Amino acid sequence: MKVIVEKNYEELSKTAANIIKDEIAKKPNLVLGLATGSTPEGMYRELIRLHKEEGLDFSQVTTFNLDEYVGIDKDHPNSYHYYMKTTLFDHINIDPNNTFIPDGKVENPEKYCKEYDRLIEEKGGIDLQVLGIGENGHIAFNEPDEALNVGTSVVNLTESTIQANSRFFDSIDQVPKTAITMGIGSIMKAKKIILLANGKKKANVIKELLKQDKITTKLPASILLLHPDVTVIVDEEAYNG
Repeated sequence: MKVIVEKNYEELSKTAANIIKDEIAKKPNLVLGLATGSTPEGMYRELIRLHKEEGLDFSQVTTFNLDEYVGIDKDHPNSYHYYMKTTLFDHINIDPNNTFIPDGKVENPEKYCKEYDRLIEEKGGIDLQVLGIGENGHIAFNEPDEALNVGTSVVNLTESTIQANSRFFDSIDQVPKTAITMGIGSIMKAKKIILLANGKKKANVIKELLKQDKITTKLPASILLLHPDVTVIVDEEAYNG
């Protein structure tokens, strides 16, 4: 596990965006796994700048998002479909037909989750997966538990995650309690992974992750210790606390 410590959030975001830029340069039809939330927003802004000012070409890129809330329409302002559209996709030259985000309104979620994993495999697997990390150590919506799902599945969100996500909603009661998420196995199949964390709120979990020498389902991100190509990119606040 490689660790890059940047001075601040802006530098962290640029470093992450440049890794994506370099991967697209090597493979224009890159399969890119994407995350939502506040952490990757700076990275997305930098990718937009690289596209508009330096010609970074997304025309052949395929993307798969990690997760989506169950029960929220795609055009809901707090859906991850809406987030990706307004935060990144509307501002670059990516083909909408090549962007895939779990559908939280499907009638048969179990069948759909298997199809989502199969579609990733059909596209050749994820070349580069971007991850954030929750304050409780979750990656995607794989929450600390006695057992973790291997494949994409419907999961219950913990109270701490619901609380953390309530800042995006008018009230905590509006935050969905379940989500469709890529499983630990789906994430670990990515050829390369970058995990981003910034700010003092993430300092404890980053310290916990970086000192780990055991894999535990109580810290889902610890599974990344088994992956051959993981880069953790943090700012000084997240690294030093």
